Amino acid sequence: MAQSSFLLRQAKPEDCDEIMRLIVELADFGKMAHLVHITADTLRKDMFAEKSLCSSIVAELAGSEPRQLIGYSLFFPIYSTLDGMSMYLEDIYVTPSQRGQGLGKKMLLHVTKAAFDLNCQRLHLAVLNWNKFAKDFYIRCGLIDVTETEDWHLMRMKRKEIENFVKDPKVKD
Repeated sequence: MAQSSFLLRQAKPEDCDEIMRLIVELADFGKMAHLVHITADTLRKDMFAEKSLCSSIVAELAGSEPRQLIGYSLFFPIYSTLDGMSMYLEDIYVTPSQRGQGLGKKMLLHVTKAAFDLNCQRLHLAVLNWNKFAKDFYIRCGLIDVTETEDWHLMRMKRKEIENFVKDPKVKD
């Protein structure tokens, strides 16, 4: 594969349509396209509001007209009652034709630097169990699998369950 030239930079509001394209591409890869409910407008609102909810680093193919994004990362601060300020990396994705050039590592380095600059004590992310390539990559970069080492399990409550619990907070036996 020929080396491509790319630019890593902070996302701009006008990137959100391209980021959405990549989000759908990632969801297809993860066999979860049917679960994508976000829109470019939602992303724009949440990422670029006065109190933004998340940040993104994008990889732009150099010299492409119109501008073409070939990767993105999306991350946001969280808080740990054990360690304090932390960062959560929701996504890091490089389009398949551009993989193998170190772009994922460079985006992870940008996110890690953002966490370092905020004095974060932890960087969290989740990886699909079957994605051995990604899991091995993160381990090589210094992350640990807390499911294996600390016996933690990632839990989730979706919107319907949130609504149900708010309406009737009784715990089922």
